[in-house]
Amino acid sequence: MSVLHRSSVEHGVHPVETSLSTSPAPLDGATDPVTPRSQPAARSRLGSVWGGGGAAAALAVLLIIFMVQNTGRTRVSFLGFTGTTPLSVALLIAAVGGTVLTLLVGTARITQLRHRARVALRRAVHGDSDRTNRHA
Repeated sequence: MSVLHRSSVEHGVHPVETSLSTSPAPLDGATDPVTPRSQPAARSRLGSVWGGGGAAAALAVLLIIFMVQNTGRTRVSFLGFTGTTPLSVALLIAAVGGTVLTLLVGTARITQLRHRARVALRRAVHGDSDRTNRHA
């Protein structure tokens, strides 16, 4: 037995009981001591990046499989240009074009909504007197 253990036992205090009794009480009033397993780990940016990287890797594998399975050549015409390309490349170009178009429309809408929110906030802070002073 160690010296610390012997002295604690001689005084009638068990070392494990001492460590449990001095632990901080939970804030919600529960009587159970807070253990590391009772609280989930906090999310971090690095964890999110790691998860996003895993999802991107899985998507890349699926994209490679798609391109390998669709190697047949197809004829494509666009704005007077004509050529042949693998089917997978033509479909990927069409998908990227649709995504870019959706992003452009979404960005325009978000910009419009932010502008309207700023104008509404400015009117709420300054009141409608700002509008009457400009026209007077």
